[in-house]
Amino acid sequence: MSTDPCTLYPALAHVEPPLHALGAALAPMTVPTDTVLFDANAACMGFPLVLEGEVRVSRRSSDGRSLELYRVVPGELCLASSASLFRSQPLSATGTTTKPTKLLLISPTLFGQWLETPEFRNAVLGLFAERMADLTGLIDAIAFQRLDQRLAAALLGRGTHLALTHQQLADELGTVREIVSRLLRRFEREGWVELAREQIRICDSAALRHLASLQTP
Repeated sequence: MSTDPCTLYPALAHVEPPLHALGAALAPMTVPTDTVLFDANAACMGFPLVLEGEVRVSRRSSDGRSLELYRVVPGELCLASSASLFRSQPLSATGTTTKPTKLLLISPTLFGQWLETPEFRNAVLGLFAERMADLTGLIDAIAFQRLDQRLAAALLGRGTHLALTHQQLADELGTVREIVSRLLRRFEREGWVELAREQIRICDSAALRHLASLQTP
């Protein structure tokens, strides 16, 4: 997959000042896994454009629980960062890399200049519509689906061998590790999964898919 910024983000071909004119002032940075790029309630120091890797955006409650809102991969934009810069207000979520990640960090001043370009502004506004649809789906899942259904859905589509901890799944689902562990042990008793240290093997994806698709009364 190309890591060229203008290939991943076509709107950059139209921005002023142009990307090529910025030179070393906008050199890509590479950060390791589990790097906190931005933190909730802090000032936004820049707008990330992901070239390689992935950023997990989440909110954390006062009791330590975390809820994943969305992930930013190459070619996608970050809603929390853009909203913060648009409103000149603190960030509403935390962004953490899930793997080694290469990105450009656009300063707030440059972000404001680029917004004067219709193509870039439309790309950012389009992001709001896309992420709103994603977040509406997340709200529906939390409000109307049982946790075991959401866990079953979270296990699907990742292959048959998952290198995941129970805590990672709990963070993704916005719950606590103990509940996820209890549900996974139930799934194991049913013969749907096989558990090992930081590993989950899917044994019966059809059963998980059936549970995930059940209509909640």
